[in-house]
Amino acid sequence: MYCRARFGPRLASMSTASFSSSVCSRVSSPIASQSSASSSVSFWNQKYRSLSFSSSLWSLRCSAPRWSRGVDWRSPGRLRAQARISGPVMERFRRRIATIASEHPFKGVVTSLPKPGGGEFGKFYSLPALNDPRIDRLPYSIRILLESAIRNCDNFQVTKNDVEKIIDWENTSPKQVEIPFKPARVLLQDFTGVPAVVDLASMRDAMKNLGNDPKKINPLVPVDLVIDHSVQVDVARSENAVQSNMELEFQRNRERFAFLKWGSSAFHNMLVVPPGSGIVHQVNLEYLGRVVFNTDGVLYPDSVVGTDSHTTMIDGLGVAGWGVGGIEAEAAMLGQPMSMVLPGVVGFKLSGKLSNGVTATDLVLTVTQMLRKHGVVGKFVEFYGEGMAELSLADRATIANMSPEYGATMGFFPVDHVTLQYLKLTGRSDETVSMIEAYLRANKMFVDYKEPQQERAYSSYLQLDLAEVEPCVSGPKRPHDRVPLKEMKADWHACLDNNIGFKGFAVPKEEQNKVAKFTFHGLPAELKHGSVVIAAITSCTNTSNPSVMLGAALVAKKACELGLEVKPWIKTSLAPGSGVVTKYLLQSGLQKYLNQQGFNIVGYGCTTCIGNSGELDESVASAISENDIIAAAVLSGNRNFEGRVHPLTRANYLASPPLVVAYALAGTVGIDFEKEPIGTGKDGKSVYFKDIWPSNEEIAQVVQSSVLPDMFKSTYEAITKGNHMWNLLSVPASTLYSWDPNSTYIHEPPYFKNMTVEPPGAHGVKDAYCLLNFGDSITTDHISPAGSIHKDSPAAKYLLERGVDHKDFNSYGSRRGNDEVMARGTFANIRIVNKLLKGEVGPKTIHVPTGEKLYVYDAAMRYKAAGHDTIVLAGAEYGSGSSRDWAAKGPMLLGVKAVIAKSFERIHRSNLVGMGIIPLCFQPGEDADTLALIGHERYSIDLPSKISEIRPGQDVIVTTDTGKSFACTVRFDTEVELAYFDHGGILQFVIRNLNQE
Repeated sequence: MYCRARFGPRLASMSTASFSSSVCSRVSSPIASQSSASSSVSFWNQKYRSLSFSSSLWSLRCSAPRWSRGVDWRSPGRLRAQARISGPVMERFRRRIATIASEHPFKGVVTSLPKPGGGEFGKFYSLPALNDPRIDRLPYSIRILLESAIRNCDNFQVTKNDVEKIIDWENTSPKQVEIPFKPARVLLQDFTGVPAVVDLASMRDAMKNLGNDPKKINPLVPVDLVIDHSVQVDVARSENAVQSNMELEFQRNRERFAFLKWGSSAFHNMLVVPPGSGIVHQVNLEYLGRVVFNTDGVLYPDSVVGTDSHTTMIDGLGVAGWGVGGIEAEAAMLGQPMSMVLPGVVGFKLSGKLSNGVTATDLVLTVTQMLRKHGVVGKFVEFYGEGMAELSLADRATIANMSPEYGATMGFFPVDHVTLQYLKLTGRSDETVSMIEAYLRANKMFVDYKEPQQERAYSSYLQLDLAEVEPCVSGPKRPHDRVPLKEMKADWHACLDNNIGFKGFAVPKEEQNKVAKFTFHGLPAELKHGSVVIAAITSCTNTSNPSVMLGAALVAKKACELGLEVKPWIKTSLAPGSGVVTKYLLQSGLQKYLNQQGFNIVGYGCTTCIGNSGELDESVASAISENDIIAAAVLSGNRNFEGRVHPLTRANYLASPPLVVAYALAGTVGIDFEKEPIGTGKDGKSVYFKDIWPSNEEIAQVVQSSVLPDMFKSTYEAITKGNHMWNLLSVPASTLYSWDPNSTYIHEPPYFKNMTVEPPGAHGVKDAYCLLNFGDSITTDHISPAGSIHKDSPAAKYLLERGVDHKDFNSYGSRRGNDEVMARGTFANIRIVNKLLKGEVGPKTIHVPTGEKLYVYDAAMRYKAAGHDTIVLAGAEYGSGSSRDWAAKGPMLLGVKAVIAKSFERIHRSNLVGMGIIPLCFQPGEDADTLALIGHERYSIDLPSKISEIRPGQDVIVTTDTGKSFACTVRFDTEVELAYFDHGGILQFVIRNLNQE
């Protein structure tokens, strides 16, 4: 990432020839940095500096082996054959290859890492060799950023000043300084991966239209895409559920899957893991995570950015990883270094040991609540302390996974002996584990709790005694609304009483005991407020953790032995995160008990937690709708926002897998497990919670005997082989994608239509209408729902007009490759609350000029047709939730030019910038209500028209046609983001820069 303020003067002083030579040095050294070898050669267009260079370096990198970072350094002849540049430039290039190692600013710290038996593992950039005492006080997570900056330092993309900023972290982090960061790889799942590949394909077309080489658009770092978000729980409680659901998955998604399969061959450095293999984050943890890379003899820490916010799960393995917007990930794929604000780090000390009966899920819900209260948005959280020894790697990954729920960029667990044990368990070779330990010890990135611990500096501190954690759930509408299990019944009744909100449903007292009787497949059935209708063991958070998965199986076993059964109208499901889970459940002999309780395996992927819960039985759905029942879902997921899990479950609780089984058996969330029986056993006696709950020792014994290394090896040896349906997909071998204008899944987006070489420049907003006026905690699920497409929505109308039957609508998430569907699905959540509707809930708004109530899409199209811009007003935490690029793309396509909010979620704010939308924050203590803004005003934002006159974080004046005037802070947080805004978005920025080569 570049900005004029940072690089303009330097570029001005360089001739074209010297600049070309400098660039060659920057990308040509296997020692200087394998990551640098994959860096894009970025050039400012005429608006910045008139520089040009041939496409040799891109051509040179487009056909390299997957793990070589795009360059086959072992074959100089291949480099010469691929280069398309003149003789003199080629000669300079060869000289640079020969001499760059001696020119690296930190060549003096390159150190050999010897093998115990002789020879060496490779060379690395040594932090101890810098001999700077400040490094010893740095958090481990910041040391990873430091190593990357040193290794990639070229005094162009990454400067010595950047390195100094990181070394001086204690002083610089409070100042919000900007640094560049180059992740080692990029991780995608198919919901977010499809639009990413669509954008790449469309960018190739744009390059061709600008008269340049489309092959310049190509991933330059390893990209792993795991197809895991498309499977739905259509079939449950069946031995054939996996096969049936996969067949339906392929029927719905064949076109998307074929497109991704095309992408895996059309783009280099892209690995696609076929559907049915597992959840992306569990696959990343068990298989894709390297911990330490050894590329052509250069050792460096693994790091990853992913288009799913729960990429943070890999932090439990000591790999620095976090979620970014799909737009930002695409730029990283194309070699753009990420610009980030050097974060503060919260030190979270763990002590003690979890009590009997307390699970890792209980721990993570407790940690989530603590960190939400502390305030960690935009920060790293680093865990340490003697309590670490009591947490398995899977427990750590559970905590790291939910970083988005507590708001942190990542929750990091440095590598220690527990990490090494897990690497061996999951099939990493002894030599690989030996190399990882040796490198991290040598570079002061390994924690050995057997040795005295040197004090590290943190921005703030928290502490938790693990013994204080108690069983709990979270809900009914937010992950951080933790409820101790012993208080659950009282809390549920309070929610029925409370006004509508995050903890309220406003059910009148006289209706709270209402019973809806109905017939389920010939059996008498009934539902009450709080009745469980969905019980799902699902989601990456917990399915990677053997202790809670086997704990759930033990609960099922004890219940079966006592004669308890889950009511047949409760939709139960089990969606493991990888095939390993199935193997250890079978090895333990416990899967049969889960099956008896209806928890048959339904598929391998992200199901209920992402909204792919499938339809409820028609009789159940009718009973809920006709009687206005507040039905409940209990799931072992990480997200429970209203309208996400299922449109008909207004109360959704996050719980551990064992608790999911317990609540399914109870049939209601309105139960006091300490005092009330779950049901009646076969002997006629009452069965209580304590009768079915396994001890920690029971769980540990079955984990020890059932989870074996060979299970991981055999599962992942075959992971890329696919399945019969995947292997039958036939795709063309072409560089450019052949868009089908009739496709309702894959559609060429309009972002680059009529794109010119010159950027559009900065712009303010004049006389814009307010499209929507929101309160606090509007999530990306509200902005861009991933679940079902409502039958009366604009998206449904679009699909019906194209001959798609309602039964084939699929979900918004599965149709993210079609901008026409997704634009119509923007702000389409049926539970969204828009103040312009004065309390009415739903995906509509007021068209201010006429006063008509319209679907948001229809209103937006009216504004666009009349040439009017629009803005959105919002409260705190706008855009929290999944890192969903469509939550920014959609508003852009609707014509939204700015969002004015009290605060933004980190990834969403970045995504807005990436799509050219201006994010602004009200001044502290102010919001739309305190300023008496009702949303019927017209808004003008006085932003300078010259990008050089805008600076990160400056205040601007917003005025309305009613005479109001107030200041807002422009949330362009870095100079790089200003450059994106100047170009109309991050992808346009990349294309224009590549076009100048």
